[in-house]
Amino acid sequence: MLFESLAPVLGVSLTTTLEEVAADNAELARGNRCVSVSHKTPISNETLLALKRAGVRYVSTRSVGFNHVDVDFAASIGMTVGNVAYSPDSVADYTLMLMLMSLRGAKSTIRRSDAHDYRPEAVRGRELRDLTVGVVGTGRIGAAVIDRLRGFGCEVLAHDIRPRPATAEVEHVDLDTLVERSDVITLHAPLSEESHHLLDRRRIARMRPGAYVINTGRGALIETPALVTALEEGRLGGAALDVVEGEEGIFYADLRGREIPNRWLARLQEMPNVLVSPHIAYLTDHALQDTVENSIANCREFESRFQHV
Repeated sequence: MLFESLAPVLGVSLTTTLEEVAADNAELARGNRCVSVSHKTPISNETLLALKRAGVRYVSTRSVGFNHVDVDFAASIGMTVGNVAYSPDSVADYTLMLMLMSLRGAKSTIRRSDAHDYRPEAVRGRELRDLTVGVVGTGRIGAAVIDRLRGFGCEVLAHDIRPRPATAEVEHVDLDTLVERSDVITLHAPLSEESHHLLDRRRIARMRPGAYVINTGRGALIETPALVTALEEGRLGGAALDVVEGEEGIFYADLRGREIPNRWLARLQEMPNVLVSPHIAYLTDHALQDTVENSIANCREFESRFQHV
């Protein structure tokens, strides 16, 4: 386990558990002012209160996003929530892989090959150099995606809530312009009230015929029923989704032989032009080490500040 191997190197002692953090096991944290929690589990306000009663004052979430914890509520009860940074290359590499697999129809090709049907598919693939790629969100991950796209010779459009100047290689535009001009749209924005359903029914309807959607950000950036409708009607070329709206309780679980409790996810997985993976774009050895190291470092920094208050 990375925590156990890195703790001595970083000069800390740890108490670890495989249990997901919850109100009924918060006492496991007693005696510790800091806890490190996974992004996989929604942290309820009840859980935050239980952690507070156990003496916890700092929660380090092993994720970039905070959408699984109420940061404002935590602050109101005197707790701090911190996030971590990890190698953006993990998600950027995965994004390009999904993009290329979508453009070449990899899902249907592999399925046919697995069934020993080696006939070439009637629909030919497309080359990135002939296309316009729209990157939504130009933080560390979005910027790493843009850096990789330069090598393919495609036109790159970018949009971010923080306006950035255009460069010789990237044109920064408003979101509606990006949607209308892009052959591929890749999402790297954080999830917030403002970005919820950023790609909604109206914007999906304005996408180019045959365009592709790539999402390695957060599932709720897309209005899923609208995406499904556009794919069923053949208006879009395909989608590749590492995150899906309503994935909680499904991704990271073994549901073999069971009905998927999310009909939109089930429908997406039936489609030959839709790739779905279970929120694993970040999952590399380098990124995991970054995550654990930074989570421990955050706790140490808070502890140091706490002792000097």
